[in-house]
Amino acid sequence: MPRAEYERLKALADEAAEDAGTARLVARAKKGDGLRLPLAIVEQLASGENPIRVLRRFRGLTQAELATAEKIQITQNYLSDLETGKRKGPFELHRKIAAVLDVPVDLLAPIAVAADEAEPGRLVKRKPAVAKVKRQRGLR
Repeated sequence: MPRAEYERLKALADEAAEDAGTARLVARAKKGDGLRLPLAIVEQLASGENPIRVLRRFRGLTQAELATAEKIQITQNYLSDLETGKRKGPFELHRKIAAVLDVPVDLLAPIAVAADEAEPGRLVKRKPAVAKVKRQRGLR
């Protein structure tokens, strides 16, 4: 298959995947059981701003609060890197972040990567670092 044809088909597949995610969100909203976001937040997400940062601020959480949430347990530096795009996080982490932020994981899935692409060696070190931060802040 010629490279140009491959690129064309890949672009179509990416667009179809994005459309499918949007369709799921629209269907949930029509049923009335989905998340309703203010227009300003939707516009920020649509303009390409980092969804973790936008939704964290929408929920009124600091980076430290989100990073050390019971379900997440990452360092604030790692969260900062995720929000700035310096690093990519695994889908499982994005699922946990979505749960804490009480939003559909579809909003965070586009910026997630497979676990083996997300620096698994660093994830092993996160629990002691998070525990240290919590001790310093008197959270544990």
